[in-house]
Amino acid sequence: MKKSGIVAAVLLGGLSAGTAQAGFVVGGENGWQFTTDGFINVFGTYEMIEKKPDGVTGGNLNGDLPTGQSSQQFRVRTGLLPVGIGFNIKSPTIKEVDYAVRLGLYPQVQNNGGSRTDLAPNIDFREIYFTADGKFGQFLAGRAINLYQSKNILTDMCLFGVGVVGPVPSGPTMGHIGYGYLYPNFGAQFRYTTPDMDGVKVAFSVNDTNDIGAATKRNIPRLEAEVSYATTFEGGKMQAWLEGLYQTAGFSSSPTVVPARVNPDGTTTPQTTVPAIRSGGHATSVGGAIGGQVFLGGLELLASGYGGRALGMLGMQGADATDAAGKERYNWGFLAQTTYQLNPEWKIGVNYGQSRAEETDQDKADALSHIKMQQAAVGMVTYSINKNWQVMAEYTWAQDKWFNGATQDGNMIAVGTFFYW
Repeated sequence: MKKSGIVAAVLLGGLSAGTAQAGFVVGGENGWQFTTDGFINVFGTYEMIEKKPDGVTGGNLNGDLPTGQSSQQFRVRTGLLPVGIGFNIKSPTIKEVDYAVRLGLYPQVQNNGGSRTDLAPNIDFREIYFTADGKFGQFLAGRAINLYQSKNILTDMCLFGVGVVGPVPSGPTMGHIGYGYLYPNFGAQFRYTTPDMDGVKVAFSVNDTNDIGAATKRNIPRLEAEVSYATTFEGGKMQAWLEGLYQTAGFSSSPTVVPARVNPDGTTTPQTTVPAIRSGGHATSVGGAIGGQVFLGGLELLASGYGGRALGMLGMQGADATDAAGKERYNWGFLAQTTYQLNPEWKIGVNYGQSRAEETDQDKADALSHIKMQQAAVGMVTYSINKNWQVMAEYTWAQDKWFNGATQDGNMIAVGTFFYW
């Protein structure tokens, strides 16, 4: 199975399950089909991270290393993608409409710093949805990758690599998440996509809501949209996209009670009460994303970017989307990439990305300096042993920078392998 087919079937979430690109097909006499597809990836990584500066807050370079000191660490783990196993059920065509269901399981291979099985990571059920495809286009309902910034991450060559090591020791790495684009996440949604109109498709979704920083009253749906164009021409192909996001969330006028909890190390965190940041009002999250990708023979050129208000610096609409006074921060970033297919076996690539936050008046008054920019550059070499098995080597340089001028650098080396079916 081709890698491009796996990306479409496993990650896009807006395509029919049970396509002809699946690993194998089990069919019944009544026209129903069961298919499976997926991949396994394992990387050996070596991380060299400088000490985080004093007097700052935010930043994501520390990853899963100890804070307050410089660190070096070796891991055997998954990369930006976890292991992916997809199960698809497709109905026979009913009145010119094809129905399909997809369940996607995404486990990790690494433990969370210990040998006990209870420290192993949980399986991530990212995809649980059904689709209906016909002349009208496609309707999707369930849990799938969200539209906003989905193509920004899916076109990053680090999707099949490591990139910046992530903050979750039992989870995947970040690639350029927070270092060129934000994580679109997988979420519950209703989505409609038009038929292909001479290469143009329009998609619109009504999504489950997110907190917007400290704004947690979510009584208005999160709306996302995408306009895309794809075409082929003599000697190449290209695609371009424009995506948008809109949501509001209100601030509670009463304090929040955080219940007591037992931590993984056996200690107990007592119940606490967090005062309301703002008494009423709301935060508005609005964003745009754009990108273009061109293939000219073996050469690929890519540029993508995003910008907006209350987006955050890592996960979409995260805790840092608003400041300590509940004011929305402005965020923006970009990714530039070039790859070249030397021959059927060898491929090389380089990319560079940044994510930025604008400082608010409250940020300037805070005792700790806030994160200003996260940037990273990646070089990758990939060798295809056959159509199902690849090995790759990668080097990543990354830097977090704060408004007071302090910086923290990291260097990451990764060697790993992918097997697809």
